[in-house]
Amino acid sequence: MSIDRGTPTLCLRGVSKSFGAVAALRDGQLELRSGSIHALVGENGAGKSTLVKIMAGVHTRDTGDFEFEGRGVEFRNTAESKAAGIAVIYQEPTLFPDLSVTENIFMGRQPVDRFRRIDRPAMRAEVAGLMQRLGVSIDPDRPAQGLSIADQQIIEIAKAISLDAKVLIMDEPTAALSGVEVERLFTVARSLRDEGRALMFISHRFEEVFSLCDTITVMRDGAYVSTVATQDTTVPEIVRMMVGRNVDELFPKFASTIGDVVLRVRGLTFPGKFADIDFDVHAGEIVALAGLVGAGRSEVARAVFGVDPYSSGEVLLKGEPLPAGKPAAAMRAGIGFVPEDRRQQGLVLEAGVATNITDAIRGDLTKAGLITRKAENTAARTWATALEVKCNALDTLAGTLSGGNQQKVVLAKWLAANPILLIIDEPTRGIDVGTKSEVHRRMSHLASHGMAILMISSELPEVLGMADRVLVMHEGRLTATLSRDEATPESVMFAATHAPKEIPA
Repeated sequence: MSIDRGTPTLCLRGVSKSFGAVAALRDGQLELRSGSIHALVGENGAGKSTLVKIMAGVHTRDTGDFEFEGRGVEFRNTAESKAAGIAVIYQEPTLFPDLSVTENIFMGRQPVDRFRRIDRPAMRAEVAGLMQRLGVSIDPDRPAQGLSIADQQIIEIAKAISLDAKVLIMDEPTAALSGVEVERLFTVARSLRDEGRALMFISHRFEEVFSLCDTITVMRDGAYVSTVATQDTTVPEIVRMMVGRNVDELFPKFASTIGDVVLRVRGLTFPGKFADIDFDVHAGEIVALAGLVGAGRSEVARAVFGVDPYSSGEVLLKGEPLPAGKPAAAMRAGIGFVPEDRRQQGLVLEAGVATNITDAIRGDLTKAGLITRKAENTAARTWATALEVKCNALDTLAGTLSGGNQQKVVLAKWLAANPILLIIDEPTRGIDVGTKSEVHRRMSHLASHGMAILMISSELPEVLGMADRVLVMHEGRLTATLSRDEATPESVMFAATHAPKEIPA
């Protein structure tokens, strides 16, 4: 299939953008066409977000051409971009929680009746029509508070359609969605494509890119690399263009000697969440907790660390019982915990890289109740260098880093504490393929030096590639324990979908 070279709906050529001495974008190029879904891929820091923000009117370009519907444009703010017909659907939309679905969709542009009063029946009727058109069942009158991320994204899409958006940009929309929610979103996206709209999809998940998108544009180091028809390329070829090299070993495994039991969990139960959980993790071993979304994997990990409660059972570390519900005790005993949500639970976004890396060892750096900047930087620099954290300086705010570098900072924080057991929940979610390989290499290196690792992952290739043993959960129960040789896509998925019995209420 050749790529259509007709007039694109949106076109960027030779676009650059710098922030002080940092060149975020050197040569941005992109063409979006009506009736097509276009993927934009690249490692974190490749310039994708900056390109999107220029299209959305958040940033203005320094150089280059920007054309929309055949004419040159310069969006000075987001309102101008939206008015032109460009809508951005982010991974985590920001709706007004106390307002209804209808009120959120019509915020700032409510229709009025002949008495100049807000015409609520007309608003509600239009929203009901939008939901029917999108093939979803969301009550127009329900408050936005409590809606799932998937439903919030649908509301943002409905808002874009009501504004007659010609271009919809979806920035990592599936990172927090279940498989069923992803398929519903894709169904909506395809229907919008068939209506003649131009869509752009940003994702690190290649199976989604190749399933949904017609064409793929690759960026690297702030510059355009290539645009190819999806059916004319392969995942290895896209990876090579993204990272500038072949990533032959995405799941490196170093030789490791399996030692004594480090973590022993027996009868761990919390009604409605998980029940009768028994497993061990040995020194030098990577054990994966696998299963579908909602199986209870993260809840078990958080209970082991003491963040979440459990009603019965015991957790032993090196044969010593750990008190329930006390993360500080778990840390003192030698457990590190990298949470699933690094931004909300793993980092202080408003603090610098050095402060975040030394967060778990601040007591060791304190003298006479004080900690010096020199001591903090010295300790942090060791791990920032070891994990190749890319930042301008150690006082760079964590919230300004790319997702992959944020994950490295969280890892550095716990590795600085020298744990004997590392619990890591979704180690590579939302980060690029190059950084994934680095994180996997670091995990394998740690295990080869005797660390016990408990990994929770929703990515089956990651589970199969990294784990020495796989524990499969379904609806709060362990349904299988598989050795590395026994773990196959079929055996894991069978255990993840066939629970022997229900969790007691």
